[in-house]
Amino acid sequence: MTSPDCYTCGQEARIEELPLSERIVLDRHWRVAHAFDTALPGWLVLLPRRHVTAVHELTDAEAATLGTWQVRLSRALRDVTGCVKTYVAQFAEPSYRTPRPAVPPMSWRWVPGAAASPPSTNGSSLSTTAG
Repeated sequence: MTSPDCYTCGQEARIEELPLSERIVLDRHWRVAHAFDTALPGWLVLLPRRHVTAVHELTDAEAATLGTWQVRLSRALRDVTGCVKTYVAQFAEPSYRTPRPAVPPMSWRWVPGAAASPPSTNGSSLSTTAG
């Protein structure tokens, strides 16, 4: 299922043409991209490869692989950035911060957290680094 007005669906339709930052890795159900609206390096986005607007709309197969992606992306961020923790957030609405293409209807964000980072870049304060 796709939506003609959905930025993510449009990106999916031209998946082979996307820059590597928009398709770091993918499988049948999910695509990983770098976040384009953050000041924090290493911020990753996990996107469903079909139009999904809420968690309850995931198929059993999508849901079954979601946990594996959580661990894989957290380990990758640790290996690449040296972070000691990763923070995961799920969003299900368009971005209000920028006139650029909206954040997809549903996505997960992975954010690296370093032990020596200022408090503004860890835990619940991370929302201040977006946009």
